[in-house]
Amino acid sequence: MKEKKRFKMPHVFVLLFSIIIVLAICSYIVPAGQFERVTDPKTGRILVDPDSFQYIEKSPIGFFQLFQAVPTGMEEVAQIMIFILIVGGAFSLINATGSIEAGIYKASKVVRGKELLIIPVFVAIFAFLGATIGIAEETLVFIPIGICMARVLGFDTVTGASIVILGSGCGLTAAFMNPFTLGVAQSISELPILSGMWYRIVIWVVVTIVTSLFIMRYAKKVKADPSKGLIADIEEPFSGESEEGIELNKRHVLILAIFLLSLVFLVYAISQFGWYIMEIATYFLILALVCGFIGGMGPSKIAETLIEGAKEVVFGAIIVGLARGILVVMQQGMILDTIIHSLGGLIEGVPPALAGVLMFFVQLVVNFFIPSGSGQAAATMPIMVPLADMIGLSRQTAVLAYQFGDGFTNQIIPTCSWLMVNLAVAKIPYERWVKFVTPIMLIWIGCAVVFLVIAALMNFGPF
Repeated sequence: MKEKKRFKMPHVFVLLFSIIIVLAICSYIVPAGQFERVTDPKTGRILVDPDSFQYIEKSPIGFFQLFQAVPTGMEEVAQIMIFILIVGGAFSLINATGSIEAGIYKASKVVRGKELLIIPVFVAIFAFLGATIGIAEETLVFIPIGICMARVLGFDTVTGASIVILGSGCGLTAAFMNPFTLGVAQSISELPILSGMWYRIVIWVVVTIVTSLFIMRYAKKVKADPSKGLIADIEEPFSGESEEGIELNKRHVLILAIFLLSLVFLVYAISQFGWYIMEIATYFLILALVCGFIGGMGPSKIAETLIEGAKEVVFGAIIVGLARGILVVMQQGMILDTIIHSLGGLIEGVPPALAGVLMFFVQLVVNFFIPSGSGQAAATMPIMVPLADMIGLSRQTAVLAYQFGDGFTNQIIPTCSWLMVNLAVAKIPYERWVKFVTPIMLIWIGCAVVFLVIAALMNFGPF
């Protein structure tokens, strides 16, 4: 009897370019439309005028334009691609000194027999960073650390990567101070920046606990039987699993001290000086060079290690540009505003108790096309706020629906560039990650529905 062929997820490049092709075809079918953009005099932001939508002449994507969307997308996110290459190379250099591996192994001895307890601690740390400074692209820096820590403690790569990705992701979604998502949405909705914080903190605590328990359950299973790990068949052997050769010397201690203090300063610089990807990339390049020289490396060895590290993340850098091509096609085909307008129209006439939930699902769809939190807020909140006013739903609940819709699915959608980069750095195939993260995604969505219904019933927010 002939064995049935199992479905195999296409290569992520194929998946993303297929989406570009589908949307290019849609530019011939979907009516072109456009909102007028106005400048907010208070903030200087470009916002959508929700009453200005009109259908316009179609602008179908031609054959050459279809392929040009890829280099155009790369051009638009060139800074992010540069950031990935520099930080990837820099961390490879820091890691090559052996300091992080030695330090984590030393720390792991302290928690022998209680390894699982370290998971909720680190999930809470990353969730806090996500909720306060909106750490997202910056998680790339921490992926190798999380993986190294997990492997030393007897877990697998998926455990280490999920602590960082899911930890920061749940914090970003339940943010109570994040200026990049919550701040933009509150500002557009004319709400006080910190209004509704108490309820968001409750949500943050619940979601962080749920996420920690999910990762701990998987980690416990893998520790008991490594063959049950999602990438057990392709995971590289971990050199640090043996006690031999891992010794924390004075150079390691000095590099670790500099590295940890640098991370503390980085958090401060992001929140106080407004540092973003180019400043962070420059900072890590300098830090890596300092650590390399302290670690006893010569100039040529440092250069070679930087190049090798950059090579490892080229795949992720290309994904970022390819994913951006999706937005380029929708903008050039003039169908992005039509899609947003149609989704917004679905909410009219719905009872307030269910309207927030429906807004959430609309935002989930929009998030696939606009995974940028601030970009999604600028595109959708000017539409959602008037709708909320018309149906008697508080604006604060509409903002909460946006938060949930913007954040949760960033941990699974292929158009989220920083997720794909992190998976590339961790060497976790996208289809394996989808299998791993689907259960917690469904749990998160269930939590979102419950919290939104409660918010609507209690008329959450000042207005």
